Amino acid sequence: MANDINSEIQPVQPQAYQIKIKGHLEGQWKDWFGGLAITLEDNGDTLLTGPVIDQAALHGLLRKVRDLGMPLVSVSPVLLEKEHER
Repeated sequence: MANDINSEIQPVQPQAYQIKIKGHLEGQWKDWFGGLAITLEDNGDTLLTGPVIDQAALHGLLRKVRDLGMPLVSVSPVLLEKEHER
């Protein structure tokens, strides 16, 4: 039975996400967040946007947000420019 379930699993493609947190992060954190783009919003929030290889990596990013003590506002899947061109 386990083999039936595993045979249906397709290789995971990276998914792009936008993680919104309360407060501003400086650009120096880009490497720590795996190269995600950091966008500072006028309302004081920060957007972290970019591809995430799998769910485990996404949870790792969310742990980093937690470890910084910054409130998580939202996590949303997004399409990046390159994905629109397909």
